[in-house]
Amino acid sequence: MLKIPNEALGRPDAATFAMMPKLPVTVVLDNIRSLNNVGAFFRTCDAFAMERIVLCGITATPPNREIHKTALGAENTVAWEYGKSTVEVLQRLKTEGYLLVAIEQVENSILLQNFMCKTEEKYALIFGNEVDGVSQEVVDMCDTAIELPQAGTKHSINVSVCGGVVLWHFFSALWPRMK
Repeated sequence: MLKIPNEALGRPDAATFAMMPKLPVTVVLDNIRSLNNVGAFFRTCDAFAMERIVLCGITATPPNREIHKTALGAENTVAWEYGKSTVEVLQRLKTEGYLLVAIEQVENSILLQNFMCKTEEKYALIFGNEVDGVSQEVVDMCDTAIELPQAGTKHSINVSVCGGVVLWHFFSALWPRMK
């Protein structure tokens, strides 16, 4: 096996990427502390063609050298906005027709592998703080919740790792239907 050089991967440039279709998925970061996690979300959202990221509360925003370390430029290709209040952001997204989905361990959550993505739906996926998770006030606003099944001794995984798993699920379900 030979590694494929980056130039041979056929990736779009930033201008082409901006014009490409995106998945009908907005990622909402609810008070994420780590700038590395924020950068990782940008990079993952670029890889899986998410429509945008909304950074809320204490979540840092670009331009930022620490975000850039993990985003590697994806902070310049993924559309993003900032909202001081996650609640206000979600109220707006709800009026825009988004299904609000908390990524959290809550009563009656749906295990990720059982969540059926629908092409006619627009999704707002809400990821929470590294210690406290998605706030209860935000969970109360959501239409549903997705939980990642886990078998180990810890009660959670890193939020950006969780983001990668969840966003892959949406990408693998929706991207083939968009072509």
